[in-house]
Amino acid sequence: MKKACLLLLLVVVLNRLSAQTYAPNWQSLDARPVPAWFGDVKFGIFIHWGVYSVPAWAPTAKEGVGIYERYAEWYWQRLMDTSNGGKKLHNLFKNFHDKTYGAGFKYQDFVKDLNCNMFNAAEWADIIKSSGAKYVVLTSKHHEGFTLWPSKQSWNWNSVDVGPHRDLAGELSNAVKAAGLHMGFYYSLYEWFNPTYKTDFNSYVDAHMVPQMKDLVEKYRPDILWTDGEWEHTSAEWKSEQFLSWLYNQSPVKDNIVVNDRWGNDTRSKHGGIYTTEYDLEGDNNLKDKVIAHPWEECRGIGSSFGYNRNEDLADYQTSEQLVSVLIEKVSRGGNLLLDIGPTADGRIPVIFQQRLKDMGDWLGVNGEAIYGTTGWAGAPAQKQPGVAYTAKGNDLYVLCTSYPTQPLEIPGVKKPAAVSMLGLNGTVKYTVKNNTVSIQPPVINAGTNHLKYAWVFKLQGAL
Repeated sequence: MKKACLLLLLVVVLNRLSAQTYAPNWQSLDARPVPAWFGDVKFGIFIHWGVYSVPAWAPTAKEGVGIYERYAEWYWQRLMDTSNGGKKLHNLFKNFHDKTYGAGFKYQDFVKDLNCNMFNAAEWADIIKSSGAKYVVLTSKHHEGFTLWPSKQSWNWNSVDVGPHRDLAGELSNAVKAAGLHMGFYYSLYEWFNPTYKTDFNSYVDAHMVPQMKDLVEKYRPDILWTDGEWEHTSAEWKSEQFLSWLYNQSPVKDNIVVNDRWGNDTRSKHGGIYTTEYDLEGDNNLKDKVIAHPWEECRGIGSSFGYNRNEDLADYQTSEQLVSVLIEKVSRGGNLLLDIGPTADGRIPVIFQQRLKDMGDWLGVNGEAIYGTTGWAGAPAQKQPGVAYTAKGNDLYVLCTSYPTQPLEIPGVKKPAAVSMLGLNGTVKYTVKNNTVSIQPPVINAGTNHLKYAWVFKLQGAL
C-alpha cells in the first residue's frame, strides 16, 4: 500500500513537472503554439457594436478620405480632436454632428438610443452560422470605454447600467456557443477619455484594464481574446506578459484560448499569438502572394468601416464575388479572414450584410472542402497566375479560380493525380499529365449549374 501511494505521488509530481508553464516574458510566451482549431476554421465574423452605433456616421471615399479615416467607431475621438493632424476629420465630424444633433449634444448622451430592442442573439447566431463562418469576435469594449457586459470597472458606462440594460456580450456568447461556433471578444487596452488612463496610467492598468480582462475571461470563457488600442505604450508598460502568463497557465481557458499580436507598440507581427492585418495595411503589402507560415488573420469590413456607417452606399460595399475572392486570397496564403459586420443601434444586422453572408455561405456549402482545414501550398507556381490560388489538405491539392478559365490550367510541380474533379459538379474533368505538370481542361458550365459562381475549384486527388 505504501509503495502504491509513493508511486501515485511520483506520477503526480512528474505530471506537474512535465506540464508546460509559461513565464511572463516573450521568449517563453511565444513558445506556446496557437491552438490548432484556429488554423482549421479559416473564416470568422467580427462585430463592432457600441455607442458609436447610434450616430453611425463617418466620411467615405466620396469625401476624399483614406481608409483609416472612414471608421465610424472613431466618431467620439474625431469629434474631439482639434489638433493640426486631426483638424480635417474633426471639421467633417463636427459639421455633421452640429447639423444633426446640435452643438450642445454630448457624445455620452447617445447611449440612451442604444436600445437594442430588436437584438435577438439566436437570430444573429443563425445568420452567422449560415455564412459558413466558424467563429465570432465581438467588441466587448472599444476605445470609447463602453462595455457590452456589466463590468464593475466601467460603472454606469456599460450596457447593463445604461442604454439597453442588457448583458449583450453574455447573450451573444451563449447563442454563438449553442450554435456550435467559437466565441471571442475584442478588447481595447486603452480608452480615449478615461481620466485615470490620462493621469495615472499604472493605476489604469492595475485597477481597471487587467481586472476587466480577467473578468471577461472568467465570466464568459471565450476562445479568442483579440486586443487592440495598444499603440501608445510598450507591452512591458501594459504588463501584457504578466497577463498572458496568467491566461496561459491559470485561466479557465488556458488550453484553448487564441490571442493576437496587439499587446504593445513593440509586438505586432513579433509577439503574442496570431499576427493580424487590417485592410491589408498593417505590414501586409510586402507579403502579397506569399504563403505565411505563422498563423495570421486579415480583418476588414464589408464596407470601409467596422462600426455601422449609414453614410455608406452601395458603391462602398464589396460584392459577394469580391468577398469570396478575399477569402480565397487570404486562406491560400495560410491565413484566416475575420469579416466585420456593424449592427445598428437597435440590434439589427443590416440586410445587405445578411445577403453578403448568405452568398458566402452558399459558396462555402459547395466549396468549403477547399477552405476549411487547409494550408497554403508552398509549391505554388512562383509566377502568380491571375485569378488562380491554391490550397492543400493531406495529399490533395485544390486549385481555386476566381474567374472561370477559358484555357487549359497548367499546374507544374505535382504528381499524377488519382482523379481530378470540380467541386459541386457531377461528371468527369479531362486532364493530361506531362513532365510533372497537370493540364486541366475546364468543363463547359451551363445554366443548370448556376450554383457554381463567384469562384470555381478543381480538386487534384493525391497530387502532392
